[in-house]
Amino acid sequence: MDVNAQQDPYKNIRPYHDNEVEAVLQSLLYDDELIGAITHYQFPRLPRWISRWLKPVIRIALAREFGEIQTIKGFQLTVARYMSKMIARSTTKLSCSGMENLEADEAYLFISNHRDIAMDPAFVNWVRHQNGMDTVRIAIGDNLLRKPYVSDLMRLNKSFIVNRSAKAPREVMAAVTQLSSYINFSIQEEESSIWIAQREGRAKDGNDFTDPALLKMLYISQRKKGSFSEVIKRLNVVPVSISYEFDPCDRAKARELAAKESSGQYEKSQYEDIESIVKGITGQKGAVHVHFGDVITGDFDTPESLAAELDRQIHLNYHLHASNYIAAGQLDNVTAEQIASFEARLAGLSEAEQAKLKQMYANPVVNCRKDQQESA
Repeated sequence: MDVNAQQDPYKNIRPYHDNEVEAVLQSLLYDDELIGAITHYQFPRLPRWISRWLKPVIRIALAREFGEIQTIKGFQLTVARYMSKMIARSTTKLSCSGMENLEADEAYLFISNHRDIAMDPAFVNWVRHQNGMDTVRIAIGDNLLRKPYVSDLMRLNKSFIVNRSAKAPREVMAAVTQLSSYINFSIQEEESSIWIAQREGRAKDGNDFTDPALLKMLYISQRKKGSFSEVIKRLNVVPVSISYEFDPCDRAKARELAAKESSGQYEKSQYEDIESIVKGITGQKGAVHVHFGDVITGDFDTPESLAAELDRQIHLNYHLHASNYIAAGQLDNVTAEQIASFEARLAGLSEAEQAKLKQMYANPVVNCRKDQQESA
């Protein structure tokens, strides 16, 4: 085995370390694709020949921004400044609950419902940061990291890579085992919290259910160290419910779901994931709420039983907005203005697409009511 791999077995997937920050930032300064992307984002309507002349200016501005950054924390504090502006522009309110369930010096595995590619973990990080707690390490699929500069930026922001591109059975098993080992190592040895979605991909239909395969993955590298229940208890699992009054990508999701239902397939455009990330970050979200559930301490002997407990907490603790009640046809406590705001999101969609959009907002109400009845 490679000596470096023995010394740093997670090097190809883990977030960058402080001693790597300076070199990574320097390489980003000379990444023409990144500089071009920033130039286009800042000046989208300029002709390409003028944009070429602006690239050196962008590079100098970026060098000035990067010049003071020497650590991951320094990078994240820079990100926090932009995050603060984004929250002010794209939300009417950001609130959280359940912080009393968490200890500031404890490491947790946050398993969250998944609505938005970038903003779900970003909001978890933001509310922890605002409460004086460390930010979390974020699981991100390699399907979103096709550009090297995107991978570098995400790993500077404490993201670690989930290898979804492996196809051969041995490759898949090696990737899953490495991921499992890293998550356990991060929480138990490095005492660093982790955020991971409850299943692969966003719940585009608003149905938040945990994939038991995710929970099997957590155990696969630890099978010789105890039972499933014992290993899970050591991870300090916390269910997280994230709710958006409005999903900036709801119309795109509705079109995709309707297309799949009518034709059985939907073909993503080349840059659709990146477009979803940008729209999720910049689009209007209305009120956003993050709830941290109870640390799971009970005996759950199977991935299926643990998934059921995660789902129960995520559903019951999901903050239901007026948009959810309107979509579910529960209009008792909503205003005419709120109804008009929701109905505006349906404009221009086909009947099938409108039905999908309504259902994605209604499903959290349905799931919450169902679990309330079962808990009664």
